[in-house]
Amino acid sequence: MADRPVEREQRVTPLELFFDLVVVFAITQVTQLMSNDLSWRGLGHGMLVLAAIWWLWTGYAWLTNSLEPEEGVVRAGMFAAMAAMFLVALTVPRAFGGEGVLFAVGYLVVRLINLALYGRSGRGDRDLSRRLVRFATREMITPVLILAAAFVETPWPEALWVIALGAVYSDAVFGRGRDANISPSHFAERYGLIVIIALGESVISLGVAARHRSLTIGIVSASLLGILVIAALWWAYFDVLAVLTQRQLAHTSGRTQAQLARDHYRYLHLPMIAGIVLFALGLKETIGNVGEPLGAVAAVALCGGLSLHFSAHVVQRLRLVYFIRHTSSERPGYIGPGRLAAAVLTLALIPAALELPALVSLGLATAVCCGLIAWDLIHYRQDRVEVRRARP
Repeated sequence: MADRPVEREQRVTPLELFFDLVVVFAITQVTQLMSNDLSWRGLGHGMLVLAAIWWLWTGYAWLTNSLEPEEGVVRAGMFAAMAAMFLVALTVPRAFGGEGVLFAVGYLVVRLINLALYGRSGRGDRDLSRRLVRFATREMITPVLILAAAFVETPWPEALWVIALGAVYSDAVFGRGRDANISPSHFAERYGLIVIIALGESVISLGVAARHRSLTIGIVSASLLGILVIAALWWAYFDVLAVLTQRQLAHTSGRTQAQLARDHYRYLHLPMIAGIVLFALGLKETIGNVGEPLGAVAAVALCGGLSLHFSAHVVQRLRLVYFIRHTSSERPGYIGPGRLAAAVLTLALIPAALELPALVSLGLATAVCCGLIAWDLIHYRQDRVEVRRARP
């Protein structure tokens, strides 16, 4: 929610970067949760926790777009939220176990601080204050239901989590959108940094897994292939897609701008981040079993995570093309079959990953990712130059 006009082009502040350090730890803990319970149930738990943490973090990304984070009271609130978020991160591996109450209490505190800081933006504006009350009522459903989930037995915790997250994520379907002026450079930079954080979590998972084993040729090869994939994921996002989105966001305002920011950043970045986290889990299991086929869950994490990531790119590009065609006279830019092909091919690798050595499966996934980058460089050379030249 961002209803106050932004009067200048903001940049991400050191305090926001400091706050995001806790998010780095929380995302790392999600991978640990799934690694501790390498089953379909554990995978589901990890994705639910990631979705909850994502909604919490994105609330602060929107908050600091409408309030000055370095201002005294806001700064104090951010520090308090960091402490509560650290508690959330600590308890992530057992959020569906013995530390569910601590997770829920920390989550509730982080949300309450977020809503209190939003309340400062509504002082003196009666209409905005009324909207903030409605917003706060809806947002409180999630922490309350997550807290309730800590006191019931299976399968009710999972059911309550799904209901809790569905209540807030359904805003894209049932919400009417809000008039808002936001800072495109701030949004692009803040969400770009969270993508880098997720990619960094993959590097951490890779390094931690390799550190506890002798550096054989297989492990060194898997490590280098993993870095290649991570670099390809960085390139696929930052080379053009991030630049093009920021430019289009800067060319509009009001409700249209807010809806594009909501769809592209708050919603469509989540499956992209989830894909990276799943890939990190698969990469960790690959390092541990370079010469053996992956199990079903690990194979889905490794290959399916990449497929989910590239599928999110496809939807993001379709959303941008739709937006440009309906709001601008300029050419929509390239979309091409590359990312769709990468999503299909990495998904098709899952059966092979169940039979082939994990190192071979990772090698095939690396070939697909590097092939996508080569495709972009060869077939869209001029489009890339035009997009990057016209960046805001």
